[in-house]
Amino acid sequence: LSTSTGWFRRLLHKPKPSSVERSLNASRSASSSPSSSSAGSSGSSPSTAVARSVRPSPVAVPDINASGSARWDKSYDVCICHSEVDLELVEELASYLEAQPESFRCFLQLRDAAPGSAVMTELCDAVQNSHCWVMLITPGFLHDPWCRYQMHQALAEAPMANGRTIPVLKDVDRKDYPRELRSLYYIYMALKENSFRQIRDTIVR
Repeated sequence: LSTSTGWFRRLLHKPKPSSVERSLNASRSASSSPSSSSAGSSGSSPSTAVARSVRPSPVAVPDINASGSARWDKSYDVCICHSEVDLELVEELASYLEAQPESFRCFLQLRDAAPGSAVMTELCDAVQNSHCWVMLITPGFLHDPWCRYQMHQALAEAPMANGRTIPVLKDVDRKDYPRELRSLYYIYMALKENSFRQIRDTIVR
């Protein structure tokens, strides 16, 4: 009896762990818990770590200036079909497009045609070697047989080349709009700056 009484007395007087020991034990159990290890060394909570792991990666945007881009399959990005009397306006348009971040390559018949070559050959080559065709429909365009010829060439080329014909009307009534283009939406040039921006956006699209 005295032995059991002594054992019971020692049990009651067993010293309790100090506050330092308690904190050490708590930190050991925390470091071995799954939730703590999943948070990683950054100290973020488990839910944050999971959210980060399933976040979708950004979608890569195609770079039309990249060396492997289909853009470089042709000599020009845009062929501008125009009348000789509208040369000043189309030179402004070409300068605007060529100054854009994309540095569009423009063909203007009266500026870029090779001297000594046949007009018909130059017009056909320009149409075939361009991705888009801007038709500046003005009174001068409507009365120029070469403009109409180039327009017909572009319309014939577009379905095979997956290109885009962009009619731009200036000082022309709707009733005089070429019948061949009436299945296409057009840009009406009122404010020059706005129209230039519309043409640029359509080429990019």
